[in-house]
Amino acid sequence: MSIRLRLTLWYSGLLAVTLVTFGFLVYYVVYHNTMQDLQKRLKDEARTIQPIPIRTPTGTDLSFQVPRGFDFNGVFVQMVTYLDDENGHVSMKSFEYEKDFDHPRLKDAQVGFVKVSLDGQPFYIFENPVRIQGSDRIIGLLQVAAYIGKEENMLSQLRTILLLTGLAGLLVAFLLGMFLSRKALRPIGQVAEAVEQIQSGSDLSVRLPVESRDEIGRLTHTLNHMLERIEAAYKGLEETYAAQRRFVSDASHELRTPLTTIRGNVDFLEKIWSDPPRALSADRESAETSTAEPVGQRLTVQEREMMSKEAIHDIADEARRMSRLVNDMLSLARADAGYVMEKERVALKPLAEEAARRAAFLPRKAQWKIGSLDALDGVWVMGNRDYLLQLLFIFIENGFKYTPAGEVRLEAFRKDDKVGLAVSDTGIGISKEDVPHIFDRFYRVDVSRGQTPGTGLGLSIAKWIADMHNATLEVRTKLGEGTMFIVWLPIDFSQPPEYDIIEATVRPELPNRETQLNQQGRESRR
Repeated sequence: MSIRLRLTLWYSGLLAVTLVTFGFLVYYVVYHNTMQDLQKRLKDEARTIQPIPIRTPTGTDLSFQVPRGFDFNGVFVQMVTYLDDENGHVSMKSFEYEKDFDHPRLKDAQVGFVKVSLDGQPFYIFENPVRIQGSDRIIGLLQVAAYIGKEENMLSQLRTILLLTGLAGLLVAFLLGMFLSRKALRPIGQVAEAVEQIQSGSDLSVRLPVESRDEIGRLTHTLNHMLERIEAAYKGLEETYAAQRRFVSDASHELRTPLTTIRGNVDFLEKIWSDPPRALSADRESAETSTAEPVGQRLTVQEREMMSKEAIHDIADEARRMSRLVNDMLSLARADAGYVMEKERVALKPLAEEAARRAAFLPRKAQWKIGSLDALDGVWVMGNRDYLLQLLFIFIENGFKYTPAGEVRLEAFRKDDKVGLAVSDTGIGISKEDVPHIFDRFYRVDVSRGQTPGTGLGLSIAKWIADMHNATLEVRTKLGEGTMFIVWLPIDFSQPPEYDIIEATVRPELPNRETQLNQQGRESRR
């Protein structure tokens, strides 16, 4: 049974009970008032009637006397006497029906009202015992009756009206309840449809219309918010899975090239050293043109050594390349695993000066220049010193890679509560179409792919390091003119610990490395 039908049945049942109770009360009030008025009328009429004893040939009997203007058409009077018989007999009546009203025996005679039928007509009778004056002996019974056909018809019509209106109202209420419950529960049906679509995975962009601000409206709003989060999470998972698949594919491709080179060189070394070298002879041209001898036998010892050194050099280069690739992949794997780096207050100017000093020893074709670093004076940031150095070196190495002629520059800026470290070059630049993708893993600009060595992971690692330091990266580039990378770091304005309460002789010494950096900073400012 559906919720809509159950709600309608509950509603209809409650309405039926209400209608029955209301109809009963209405009928009771009308019936009570009608009968009360009739009883009052009969009692009043009975007070005006005087019982009179009369002499008959057979003995004493009872009669009655009514006042002038008595309505014999609306009120009927009957006198019963018990003088001769305890069962009583009618001694006088004011109507000419052949039948008499039923009357009780002497022992059952008492004041009260009874309802009888005479010739199929309903009458309501007030019975009042007649006693001897000054005694409790009952000698007769006065019966005053009224025709209640009109009242009976009126009450019957009232019962019919209440029954029909109750049934009609219950039917209308049932139909209206079904309609209203369907309308009220329509959002729940929409929720069920949306959930079914989500369960089948057909469409996660389904949203429920919010038509009201009641409980269902709030539920709909909450479900819409939940659907938005589910859709975002699902899309995030899809993007993550796609990125992982792309990551594995690109990593496999990047690793396969050096492995192929290493394997080829190892096979080559094994082949040239598998057989003893041939002896030097005068017939050199004949030996070189002979194809029947193995490779190792066609080479001299000097030639083997020279080729072996070249192969070992290639193996070493490819091993270093693989090592860098594996380290980069390890850094990104840490990022994906939610690695949280340790941070401390770092003086930014000594860090930038050390990066500039180390960069001077990198292989390059462009000139290395250091711009103004005055914006870093007294600037501290909360971060990891090693990772910040790695971030700068990624930008500097990229500048050297993609600047075959020109210069690469390091400088600093300050804006409000942030400080920027900028690495600019006058190299090949990046097109606008490629800028949104340069921080993707293994992404390399088509112009440079195959021409410049690299794995395409450096900028992805730089983006992760910047995010871990709550920093923002800004890229300014123009194809053919150069590129500038700016990392904006939030400045740490917290004060360093004070040691004024400690004697000067016991103040802690700064580490030698930091002391040297401070000295280098003072010398550079001179």
